[in-house]
Amino acid sequence: MAKRKQNRKFARIERLPPYVMAEVTDMRIKARRAGEDIIDFGMGNPDMPTPKHIVSKLIEAAQKPQNHRYSASRGITKLRHAICDWYQRKFSVELNPETESIVTIGSKEGISHLMLAITSPGDSVLVPSPTYPIHTYAVVIANGDVINVPLTDNEDFFDNLTTAFERTWPRPKVMMLNFPHNPTTVTVDLEFFERIVDFAEKHDIIVVNDLAYAELVFDDYKAPSIMQVPGAKDVAVEISTLSKSYNMPGWRVGFCVGNPEMVYALQRIKGYLDYGMFQPIQIASIIALNGPQECVEETRKVYESRRNVLCEGLNRIGWETDKPKATMFAWVRLPERYRGMGSLEFSKLLLSKAKVAVSPGAGFGDGGNEYVRFALVENEHRTRQAIRGIRDALKL
Repeated sequence: MAKRKQNRKFARIERLPPYVMAEVTDMRIKARRAGEDIIDFGMGNPDMPTPKHIVSKLIEAAQKPQNHRYSASRGITKLRHAICDWYQRKFSVELNPETESIVTIGSKEGISHLMLAITSPGDSVLVPSPTYPIHTYAVVIANGDVINVPLTDNEDFFDNLTTAFERTWPRPKVMMLNFPHNPTTVTVDLEFFERIVDFAEKHDIIVVNDLAYAELVFDDYKAPSIMQVPGAKDVAVEISTLSKSYNMPGWRVGFCVGNPEMVYALQRIKGYLDYGMFQPIQIASIIALNGPQECVEETRKVYESRRNVLCEGLNRIGWETDKPKATMFAWVRLPERYRGMGSLEFSKLLLSKAKVAVSPGAGFGDGGNEYVRFALVENEHRTRQAIRGIRDALKL
């Protein structure tokens, strides 16, 4: 007897849009399988090795059987203390490791589970657009409503936030921020966060700031933490990660700090969903935060040098590009003669003609379709090679 064909619909999955990046990713994979040399600036996947002292601690801890058991979903005590000590050293911010700090399995997991914990179906969340996809889709997966707030070069983002808030009813419950910003590389100063905290207090709105790029800053710029603002812990949490600063992307180590009620909500939901990460990874992460920090500065310098090579090279061939002050990306507007084709088709053109892969800006939401994002994950030699390929393909 023939089986009946299933055609099930899953409402939460149906709300997720098609993955715009998939077409370029498929093209890149096929090209490499065909033996083509593709220079890949697509994914923000750090290419430098994890520092040796961190790896050594992982190996040492992994050899101890007592570390092979289930861990704690909120993170082991010493790691939560190390996170709070890092905030004290870097930002002069005091945090309680028991109530104002929790370890997450990377920042994406922290953001996603936090949205599940603090939003209800129908709650609206203010989200910059364009932005890193999980900022939008964590809300969608939690059955919340996304209110896009334009993040552009020629508009005041705070003004756009307040306008979006005032135009939305019922009022938004949460404000999602990410500064330094991925993909646009926009940066803010501490005064901006002071205005945000004041606005959040007046309007009873929760603030979530993704601080993934706190250490990857250039040209004397220093990224502030929203936690530096007096009263921030009344309205905000901040999420960050060891992936970029310490070259630990595959280790999946992140954390959330700030408002005790939100930290507790995240702890509660994680308690049902996971047992935390492998304990030796957490032990090695303590060494990352508390150990020698020269490795962070070395990583920062590598990204700064790659930024210079890429941006100066693009400008030299006639593709106007600003140097970002932070992050591991360059957010570049399409050359004027190519803007009509949109970022996806332009990315395909670069891949097929220049053998260079980038991320189409359309994949990051409204306002991104005239841009592409370069991730600074290729060395300087490969970056110069990419510039030559782009020059020959675009003939600017």
